[in-house]
Amino acid sequence: MDNNIKYYLLMILATIMWAGAFIAGKLGINEFTPVILTYLRILIAFLILFPIMKKRNPKDWKLEKDSYMLVLSLGLIGMTGYHLFFFNALRFTTASNASVINAFNPLITAVFASIILKEKLSIKKIALIITAFLGVTLTITQWDLSIITSGGFNIGDLLMLSGATSWAIYSILVKKGMKKMSPMKLTTYSFLACVIILTPFALKEIIFDQALKVQPTAYLAIFYMAIFPTVGGYTIQQYSIKALGPSTTALFINLVPVFSIIMAIVFLKEGFYYLNALSILIIIFSVYTFIRLKEKASYK
Repeated sequence: MDNNIKYYLLMILATIMWAGAFIAGKLGINEFTPVILTYLRILIAFLILFPIMKKRNPKDWKLEKDSYMLVLSLGLIGMTGYHLFFFNALRFTTASNASVINAFNPLITAVFASIILKEKLSIKKIALIITAFLGVTLTITQWDLSIITSGGFNIGDLLMLSGATSWAIYSILVKKGMKKMSPMKLTTYSFLACVIILTPFALKEIIFDQALKVQPTAYLAIFYMAIFPTVGGYTIQQYSIKALGPSTTALFINLVPVFSIIMAIVFLKEGFYYLNALSILIIIFSVYTFIRLKEKASYK
């Protein structure tokens, strides 16, 4: 039990790191373009994670040729696609809204899993997906549902929803890919694929647009996102999955929007629309209950 408490505390730390990414991203987008932010974050994370992966898998660190297309797809959809949506979203919406919308990701993943992997969804699970989507809709519309008919959505919120969808597709591909290699190896080479994809675009911005001429403090946001949520959070998550199981570990992700909102109020001086507290509770309850149902089903 004491050992479990250690992992519970570590997962809380990981969720704080992930929550901080929304704050760092909001600060970074004031100085860098989405392409540069994505490129530098993933490049630094790859340079840190690659030697760790190689050391942990000394006999199986090389990527097999039959995995090239899988890794390229992961790098394009999950790393490049998600982060470009994420950083572009933060140009137009608040860090709080982005984190709340992103919390819907596990249930989007479940929908795609039912379509692509033919995983069955019970009536209860479908009801929870609909309930969580209602929570997201209320967040996006600021509880003014007339926005749906008038088309007055915040473009940043829609971009974040697109980012969550990209990550859901990535998660499905990862699940299939883990039959061939370890999660760390898969993630490391996905980082590399993202770096390769973005290099010509990043170089263009660096050389012609002088995109790196920013205040030195702006780089702190990138280093934070590369080191803490990307490498630190990921590493903690992998060890926690082994100790606590995937379903229990996944429950902690529900804390991310809570910590993000607190940080956004403290560090970014963002206001908070109090009815959104109810939206958050609707989404968290739906995701929590969904994961619990999935966990119970796996024991049958």
